Amino acid sequence: MYRMEMLAAALLVAMGITISAGQEIIEARLSCKQMTNCQDAVILWCNGYSRADGDNDGIPCENVCRSLREVNEIRLAIGC
Repeated sequence: MYRMEMLAAALLVAMGITISAGQEIIEARLSCKQMTNCQDAVILWCNGYSRADGDNDGIPCENVCRSLREVNEIRLAIGC
């Protein structure tokens, strides 16, 4: 899980969102509109950003993630 938290923190930094020590990643004000690719969306979703999958179909941020297969492949690759 530590690896995914580091990936999520790096993503936030790349997006220009800063978090202080001890602040939960899920507290960051993010939306699917800010995601540029499915891997980034899956990383944040796996780290607790449950709003990414509003319809609970297993596909977060459907503007960048097109299929459950794509999401599952990414989850397997990142260990989510």
